[in-house]
Amino acid sequence: MSDLSKDSVTRSRVNARKIAVTAIFTAMAVVLMYLEVSVPFMPPFLKFDFSELPVLIGSFSLGPVYGIIIELLKNLIHLPVTGTSGIGEFSNFITGSIYVFTAGFFYKKHRTIKGAIISLLLATLALTLVAVPFNYFVTLPLYGSVLNFSTEAIVGMSSAVNPLIKDKISLILLAFVPFNLFKGLVVAFFTFWIYKPISILINSTFKKTR
Repeated sequence: MSDLSKDSVTRSRVNARKIAVTAIFTAMAVVLMYLEVSVPFMPPFLKFDFSELPVLIGSFSLGPVYGIIIELLKNLIHLPVTGTSGIGEFSNFITGSIYVFTAGFFYKKHRTIKGAIISLLLATLALTLVAVPFNYFVTLPLYGSVLNFSTEAIVGMSSAVNPLIKDKISLILLAFVPFNLFKGLVVAFFTFWIYKPISILINSTFKKTR
């Protein structure tokens, strides 16, 4: 077999492995996306789930770009059952992509336990910081214009849980910021403890799909 043919076969095997791993992590993420729960002391519209966990593992295994691909597929598959006209999925995709891309990008260059910890902390920080302007300028206005669900109504729902929430800014600072910190850190914690026993598999998959 010529070198060209060998390279072609190798590329085909690598692509097949990438597709298979992507499909597995996407399926896991979709299932976990349905298992959402309310968070104590948070507005009822902020639901927590572990769907970013397999996306993060996928980003570690295949690279940050594949983390975004898995994030996109997860939300596209969830669209037919959306209750937010796609706004929730759009927001989840943007913020989730920032989260998994940041973690995957840093970990790609520092493939150690220490690198994994730092990447997860950086990802949580990036998620929290990016979500502030995104929710303020994009998500909340979309709920008002598309669903006729005004920011004032959302503030009212939130103040019933936290009386300190009185306007749009306090809604962002006292609801969205702590929620995203909580989500990022909890998912990071479980990702790290799952990462440890399967780190050999993760790094093996990464090397075989380069």
